[in-house]
Amino acid sequence: MTSNDSIKEQVRRQFSRQAQHYVTSPLHAKGDDLALLVSASEAGGDMEVLDVATGGGHVANALAPLVRRVVAFDLTGEILEAAAGFIRGNGHSNVEFVQGDAERLPFADGVFDRVACRIAAHHFPDVGAFVSESFRVVKPGGQLLLIDNTAPERDDFDSFYNEVEKQRDPSHVRAWKKSEWVRMLESAGFRVESMVRFPKTFRFRDWCTRAGLPEAEAARLAGKLANASPELRRFFAIRTDDAGDVTSFAGESAFFRAARPV
Repeated sequence: MTSNDSIKEQVRRQFSRQAQHYVTSPLHAKGDDLALLVSASEAGGDMEVLDVATGGGHVANALAPLVRRVVAFDLTGEILEAAAGFIRGNGHSNVEFVQGDAERLPFADGVFDRVACRIAAHHFPDVGAFVSESFRVVKPGGQLLLIDNTAPERDDFDSFYNEVEKQRDPSHVRAWKKSEWVRMLESAGFRVESMVRFPKTFRFRDWCTRAGLPEAEAARLAGKLANASPELRRFFAIRTDDAGDVTSFAGESAFFRAARPV
């Protein structure tokens, strides 16, 4: 088993255990970023859409009433089952559920009007392969609508944030800097048409629970945050209560709308 295969097996284990949490998570189910993705998609009734790493199915669910067909695609069978229950429960019958690897999409060239991926790419071992595959399967003139957590541009802040995420969830690979995303998208052939930053507040206990983090590991992670340097505590707005327990910290995600030239 290669290191990439090992990471993907970690992703399967993590999301199979926590599938229902990602359906009900307010951070995933709602948000200005999801509303912007839907608006920016300029969805039309004749469109075919691919939702890569659908997770709880929130993007597929939001786009289903607006387009002809959505393919909800994910590596993990259990999370596809949870997403299917959620989406079909909302009355949408035009969503197809396909299991597979975001780095090797099992679709023909140029078949989708839109490819979406929201809050997932930090789990991909080879994110460049995902970007290239997205470019391949989207039609000329089509768009990739990408949202993911992003790391700060400053290297030491980047390292701290990714260490914290990895400690919380071993299936985390890397949150990329915004500049790195622009470079990867343009290197694959996309034209980046817009980018929007979204500040995020991570509620520490909910954030750990969603990942199924054992209490002892959550305590160690809280210690890492609480004992960070004053500079890191300011930048990430690390907050504690009167007892000194970490309650929250700040991060961000970014939305990228990238078009494949005609």
